[in-house]
Amino acid sequence: MTANRQIENKTVLVTGGAGFIGSNLVDVLLTQNNKVICLDNLATGHMRNIEYHFAHPNFTFVEGDIRDLDTCLKATKDVEIVLHQAALGSVPRSINDPITSNDVNVSGFLNMLWAVKENKVKRFVYAASSSTYGDHPGLPKQEDSIGNPLSPYAVTKYVNELYAKVFATTYGIETIGLRYFNVFGPKQDPNGAYAAVIPKFINLMKLGEQPVINGTGEHSRDFTYIDNVVQMNQLAALIDNAEAVNTVYNVACGENTNLNELFTAIKDELIANGIVSPELPVYGPERAGDVKHSLASIEKAVHLLAYKPTVKFEEGLKNTVQWFLGKN
Repeated sequence: MTANRQIENKTVLVTGGAGFIGSNLVDVLLTQNNKVICLDNLATGHMRNIEYHFAHPNFTFVEGDIRDLDTCLKATKDVEIVLHQAALGSVPRSINDPITSNDVNVSGFLNMLWAVKENKVKRFVYAASSSTYGDHPGLPKQEDSIGNPLSPYAVTKYVNELYAKVFATTYGIETIGLRYFNVFGPKQDPNGAYAAVIPKFINLMKLGEQPVINGTGEHSRDFTYIDNVVQMNQLAALIDNAEAVNTVYNVACGENTNLNELFTAIKDELIANGIVSPELPVYGPERAGDVKHSLASIEKAVHLLAYKPTVKFEEGLKNTVQWFLGKN
């Protein structure tokens, strides 16, 4: 196992680099003496997440779409590592528009794999998803036991894993998939119909508005702070153990929190910062395609990648609330 836990002195392509996870990766990679190329079509990413890097001599922004093969081929030229974050997220979005989700998440993903093969990129690390576990009832979720997908989005992310495995076997490229479990943190977009729950709740509650919890609030998630995701991308990019490559890993903390507990935790953090927030949420109908409970086993990542979550839920939530209040 490699002793190096940080990507340094490499040429790295971050797809979706103007998005939440991608821009956090860009921020860190530029502090570690890497040349960073950011590819994004700005459909869900934001220029505000990266524009302060435009003057950096090692940063290049390419506005382009992974659905265009030529764009992918050009972006991967002379690249050593690809951190592929570009995707259309959100289960509800995929239910409302499965065709576009498939075009981006499957066809775009295939374009990237082909470009990686053609340009002989050393390592392709891609954002997989905990939605792949589908209706499998077991907890904690272990990488080798999945159920039936519950949404078009889940289908697309599972197809990514299948394609990555076939490309590894057929063309000899090195891939690692990271099954993200409800990532949150600074720069996550709180607005729009498909906003993630934590930034959406913070944004509403700091304004004194009641957030809507879908269902009874007993749905639970393994909320994972962004720093842990950045760590896993770096570990996956650098690992030199053959057993650890061409597989998938859970990216989580191995702890879960239900939505009622999340509401209370956000309320307490806002109160601690002098902000009066609603006493109670509003309860609405359950969302189609939602997994009831999500809790990850991180044993595989610990064993093969030496992964160790550095920021647990409580600390991560505190940091996130502070960021949304403009205090850090």
